[in-house]
Amino acid sequence: MKLTRAQIKAVDHAVRRGRSTLAVTALAALTLAACGSEQPERPEGQGQSVDAVSARKDAAFVRMLDEVARECPPPGTKRESPATPEGEAPTAPVEPPPGATVEPPPGGAVEPIAPTAGPEAELDARDWCAGVQHEQRVAEAVLQLKQPDPAQVRKVLNGLGYIDERIHDLKQSGAVTRFVIDLRDKGGRLCLDGKANGELTEVEACVAPADGAFSTANIHR
Repeated sequence: MKLTRAQIKAVDHAVRRGRSTLAVTALAALTLAACGSEQPERPEGQGQSVDAVSARKDAAFVRMLDEVARECPPPGTKRESPATPEGEAPTAPVEPPPGATVEPPPGGAVEPIAPTAGPEAELDARDWCAGVQHEQRVAEAVLQLKQPDPAQVRKVLNGLGYIDERIHDLKQSGAVTRFVIDLRDKGGRLCLDGKANGELTEVEACVAPADGAFSTANIHR
């Protein structure tokens, strides 16, 4: 095929334009590839598996339980009733009336008296000792809430180290918000039963089965 000078120029121009188009296309492809290879930095903790996050929370919860019970007897220790002096008949501890405030005597604090009846009597020495500490720290924190709805109570409990998986039956009935915390650890049976309405907060130890899934239907209040 014969080409005229004008045809040659037209072909040469078309070839150059094609090469230019190819160069632009290649540059765009390289730019897109480079952008794709640069991943934005993720916030700390984002992208971790649910199991890893859950395991970290569980570990922190167990550390909190150990810290609260650090001065308590070892797990499984049986409670011993205080010895009665020879010649004296044993007497049952005098319980204060409901709602009464016990004032410590001058110069010292009141030593908690181990119960001889009721659900707390079923707990071993460690659970009973730890239960006293948990009752106090939870009651004091929840009492600070003027209107303790479930969301606020959950936030306070989480702030104390009690994880959502251990908080049960958190609900409001009228002005009262109720909750139960599963504190079973190292074979123990401890749980807490609480309620608050902004003016009065009651937190008491309860007893759960040592094994199996936690259910408020099976606890001894």
